[in-house]
Amino acid sequence: MREAVFDTVVVGGGAAGLAASKIIAERGYRVALVERENRLGGILNQCIHNGFGLHYFKEELTGPEYAQRFIETTAGTPNIEVFLETTVMDVKTSRADNNNSGKGSTNSPGTKEVFCYSSRYGVLKIITKTIVLAMGSRERNRGNIGIPGTRPAGIFTAGLAQRFVNIEGYSPGENVVIIGSGDIGLIMARRMTLIGARVLAVIEIQPYPSGLTRNIVQCLRDFDIPLHLSHIVSRIYGRDRVEAVDVTPVRNGKPEMEETFKIKCDTLLLSVGLVPENELSKKFGVKINPETGGAVVDAHMMTSVDGVFSCGNVLHIHDLVDYVSEESIAAASFACDYMEERGKWPAAEQFPTVASSNIKYVIPNSYDPEINNRFFFRPMIVKNNAKLCIRMENEDKEQKTLLEKRLLHVQPSEMVSVNIKSERIKEFLRDGEENRLVFSIQ
Repeated sequence: MREAVFDTVVVGGGAAGLAASKIIAERGYRVALVERENRLGGILNQCIHNGFGLHYFKEELTGPEYAQRFIETTAGTPNIEVFLETTVMDVKTSRADNNNSGKGSTNSPGTKEVFCYSSRYGVLKIITKTIVLAMGSRERNRGNIGIPGTRPAGIFTAGLAQRFVNIEGYSPGENVVIIGSGDIGLIMARRMTLIGARVLAVIEIQPYPSGLTRNIVQCLRDFDIPLHLSHIVSRIYGRDRVEAVDVTPVRNGKPEMEETFKIKCDTLLLSVGLVPENELSKKFGVKINPETGGAVVDAHMMTSVDGVFSCGNVLHIHDLVDYVSEESIAAASFACDYMEERGKWPAAEQFPTVASSNIKYVIPNSYDPEINNRFFFRPMIVKNNAKLCIRMENEDKEQKTLLEKRLLHVQPSEMVSVNIKSERIKEFLRDGEENRLVFSIQ
């Protein structure tokens, strides 16, 4: 077994891992960037459409172009060693890091042992001070949504279909129905149309679209593709290949079976959500947030395991890759601060953030009054002229309004972010109390 020593192991070579590796290396630390695929870039490599980089680079790029910007400044950096076709299988932490893990570990307090398997390198053990989790997410599939019917060929997740078309050069089918109006599904509706297929309908169970508004316009309306809101695919037909699907309207959470209609098709694409890829995280004791499926993180993006940080879609599902990069740069900077101030970091007490009415979650799960804090949250309603309210709350549920902000439009498919300066937070802190930050949308 080969053994190596690095300051940081970054798990995942997509948008999050590339951004994090770049920052840590620039701060003078040695990074092992571990990626299970045979190239860096992650899912961006198959996203050949434009729309990336408008926030981060201030110009419009395709997915591969966005990835290449980071690859060019990352792969050749002396402080970064890239391990392609390498999978992290286990992590051992000392008891000082996590009392629920580290059994059998021989490392000293504060260090971690990362075990990798690779066709290139064999079995590899990396000893490190910090870990940045950047594994991204995976697609939910038919088994997750339980559609009745037969099990024929022709059923794909939208991301797999995207890979077939954009990288492998194969068309999944000719007459297509798409379940779910998530961004990948919307983009594939346009892509399948452009390669000559007929997209017969997009079926969405919610009364509102799940994807970005710009994708609804550019991918469906511009191509006259029908979008059936508050509908489900209630049955799949076909023996060897998909032949048709039943589509049923939903009212008040109940399928109206008597109004079911059939669409003949040979292909069914599923765009029914993403799940943070946290099997590894759970394996070595990282606490998971049930609302996001990602890790619980403090104000410095550190998980419940000391010295382990999380960022990108493995933490919570993002709408824009630009936000993934920004969040990953922040997590990487905190990882460097941790190594520089080891044993006395963080010095300030942290306080919890709470998602209240009409908000699904707030990330990070706590805030630090000594730093400027940036929060990401996911609305649960569709509303124009909404108002974001952030209040400081004590144990007796007494609240003081810290910030109110007008939001022109909110919907669950579009994440919202807000910055709060340290000076503003300190104005409202009360000694000896929990000082919870409560987020709500009205």
